[in-house]
Amino acid sequence: MSEAGGISRMGAVAGGDVEAPELGIGLLGTAFMCNAHTNAFLSIPHNMYPPVAFPRLVALSGRNEANLNAAADRYGYQHRYTRWQDMLENDAVQVFDNGGPNNVHAEPCIAAAEAGRHVFCEKPLARTAEEAKGMLDAAVKAGVKHMVAYNYRFVPAIIQARKLIQSGALGRIYHFRAAYLQDWIVDPEFPMTWRFSKEVAGSGSLGDLASHILDIGRFLVGEPNRVMGMKKTFIDERPDGQGGRATVDVDDAVTALLEFENGALGTIEATRFAIGNRNGNKWEVNGENGSIRFNLERLNELDVYWNDGRQETLGFTNVLISEGHHPYWEHWWPPGHIIGWEHTFIHEFHHFFDCIVNDRDVAPWGATFVDGYRNNVITDAIEESASTGRQVDIRYED
Repeated sequence: MSEAGGISRMGAVAGGDVEAPELGIGLLGTAFMCNAHTNAFLSIPHNMYPPVAFPRLVALSGRNEANLNAAADRYGYQHRYTRWQDMLENDAVQVFDNGGPNNVHAEPCIAAAEAGRHVFCEKPLARTAEEAKGMLDAAVKAGVKHMVAYNYRFVPAIIQARKLIQSGALGRIYHFRAAYLQDWIVDPEFPMTWRFSKEVAGSGSLGDLASHILDIGRFLVGEPNRVMGMKKTFIDERPDGQGGRATVDVDDAVTALLEFENGALGTIEATRFAIGNRNGNKWEVNGENGSIRFNLERLNELDVYWNDGRQETLGFTNVLISEGHHPYWEHWWPPGHIIGWEHTFIHEFHHFFDCIVNDRDVAPWGATFVDGYRNNVITDAIEESASTGRQVDIRYED
C-alpha cells in the first residue's frame, strides 16, 4: 500500500481461487453498530460472491477499555485504540467507519477525510445541518468516498419500489406517508442514555427515527421544499444511574407535514412511545396509477395496488420480493427463503466497497454526505417549525 487511502494487496477466500483487493477497516464504536457493521464485514467475502473487496478488520476504537477489548477479541480486530486519533495514525486503515454517538461524528470523520481515508458514518450524519456541512465540505475537498448509513435504501423491496416509481409505472405521485414507531422508552424509569441528551444526540426521535423515513421519502419521491412540524417530550426526567434524575432535553415524538418539489404531499411521524411497536417503520406512496406500501417488520414484502380495474374487488396484492431477478437476490437463497435486517448492512457496505475499488459514484443508490447534509437541513427545519409554529422553507447551501 503506497498511501493511506490506497488499496492494499490482494486477498482470497479460503478454499477458493477468487482474488480481490483488501480494504483495511478502522471502526469507531464498540456497541450496537459495531456488531451490525462487523457482521457485514465478515459476511461479504462469502455471500457477496465474488467479493469486490476483502474487508480486513485492522482496528477498533472505543473510550471504555474493557468494552473495547471485549469487542476486539470477539470480532477479531487486529489493533485496538482508546483514542480514535491514534487509530487514524495507523496507515493500514483505509476505510474509517464511524459507529459512535452523534457528538463524535463530525471531528473524527473530518480528520479521517483529511488523512485520505474513505469515510462511512452512521446516521444522522451530524447533530445539525451546520455540522453536517463541515463534514461534507471536508470529504469533497479530500476527494474521498463518503457514505451515510441510511441502510434501508438497501432493502431489496425498497430498491424495487424506487425502480417502479422511477419507471413511471405509478404516474404522478400524490402522497408519501410514513411512520417510524417504537416503544422502548415508555417506562418513565428507563434510565438516561446519550440518546436523550441534545448535546450528544442533537435531537431525539427526530434524528434517531424520522431521519430514516425522511431519507426514504427523498429516495423514492424527491426533494421536499417546505415543512411544518410538531414535537413533544413526554418524560422530561429519567434516572441518571447514580441515584438521581437527569433532564431529557430532546423530543420523544415528532410529526411533520411536507410538500415535495414535484407537488406531492407528505406526512411523517416518529415516536419511541407507540406501545406495541418494536420497530414499525412503515410507508406508503400513492400515485395516479397505483399505490405501494411497505413495513420493515415484513421487509421481504411489498403491497401493491394498480388502478387499472384488476384489483377493485381484491385490494392490495402482497408481493414477496425474493426472486432471483429482484435486487441483490442473486447473492442469496432460492425464492421464498427470506433475508433479514442484518442483510441491509451487507448490501450497503458491498456497495460502498464497490464504489471505492472501482471508482463508482456512491449516489444515487447510496446516501452520500450530500444526502446526510440535506437530511440534517430538513430535520433542522422541522425542529424550527415545531418551535415557532410556522411553516419553514427548505434551503440547501451549495
